[in-house]
Formats: sequence, structure tokens, C-alpha cells
Amino acid sequence: MQSRAVSSLYLVVIALVLLVGCQSAYYSAMEKVGVHKRDIMLDRVENAQGAQEDAQQQFQSALEQLSQLINYDGGDLTTQYELVNDQYQASKASAEEVASRIDAIESVADALFAEWNEEIQQYSSNSLKQKSQQKLRKTERNYQSLIKSMYRAKDGMAPVLSALKDNSLYLKHNLNAQAIGALQGEYKTIKRDVESLVSEMSKAIAQSQQFINLLKAE
Repeated sequence: MQSRAVSSLYLVVIALVLLVGCQSAYYSAMEKVGVHKRDIMLDRVENAQGAQEDAQQQFQSALEQLSQLINYDGGDLTTQYELVNDQYQASKASAEEVASRIDAIESVADALFAEWNEEIQQYSSNSLKQKSQQKLRKTERNYQSLIKSMYRAKDGMAPVLSALKDNSLYLKHNLNAQAIGALQGEYKTIKRDVESLVSEMSKAIAQSQQFINLLKAE
């Protein structure tokens, strides 16, 4: 068992080394054509901002569909189930896209700040070195505010997704009026969680714009 655990750990380490190597090769190749890590970071933050806006709209759409469901008056519930499930699946995909965009930002940020720190040590002018250090610290502070805001919004998606999944599963196996009654009791909680999520995502989107403006101004 211990041998298997060591082997598994070894494979994980190798995979991470290969991933880091691929990322380094990618950044090097991009720099050769004039696209630097700072440019890549700006592009990825803009992409994440777009993903957050899409997710925000999607979760609101899912809430609207649930609202229509609990006010449904007669007829075949199969179609309603399919609509609710489609909204859950779309919301899940949106959440995964946001998470992927955050990972991409963190990857290039690590590379950018590591390179920046290394290059600071190469200055012969103490004055320029100090200015670069101050600029780095400012950028890092703004980056930390950005990434924390993004994670707060990302973490807020989990309870909403769980509730949407539960509702979809329950409706799937209970296509009747009693099911609608049961879901009505869940709606208020989901509505509150979605409203909280939308608020956090608005903050993250605004934080993204501030960081984008900062990078463009420098």
C-alpha cells in the first residue's frame, strides 16, 4: 500500500513538473513575439470578468426558471423538469468556467511576480530599484484583493448549485403537484443565496475592472 502511495505521489509530482514546464515554455514563446506575462495576465483577468458576468446572468436565469416552476399551474411536469435541469447544468458549466479562469490568472500571476522579483535584483540604480519594488508591492496588493474577491464569489456558487441539483433530482422522481409544494419551501432559501451570490459577483466584477484599469494605466 505504501509503495502504491509513493508511486501515485511520484506521478502527481511528475505531472506538476511537466505542467510548470509547459507553462514556462508557453510564456517564453509568447515573449518572443512581443506578448509579455503582464499582457497575458490582463487578457486572463478580462476573460475571467466576462465569465463572471455570464455566470451571474446564468444563476439569475436559473432562479427565474425555478420561480416559474413553483407557480406552475397544471399540465405535464416533464417539460418543467427538463427546463429546471437544463438551468442546473448550465449553471454548473458557468461555475466551472469561472473556476478555470481563476486558475489561469493565478498561474500567470505566480510567473509574473517571480520574474519581477528576480529582475529587481538586477538593478544597479538604487532609486530605480526602489521604485520598481514599490510598484510591485502595489500590484501584488491589488492582485490579492482581486483574487480574494473572485474566490468569495466562486465559493458562493457551491450552495446554490447544490440546491439546484437537489431540486432537479427531486422533481425528476416526483412529477406531481406535491413536488411543486415541496419545492416552494426551498425557493426562499435559494433566492436568498442567489441574491447574495449576485452581489458578491458584482463586487468581483468591479474589482476585476479596477485591476484591469491599473494594469492598463501602468
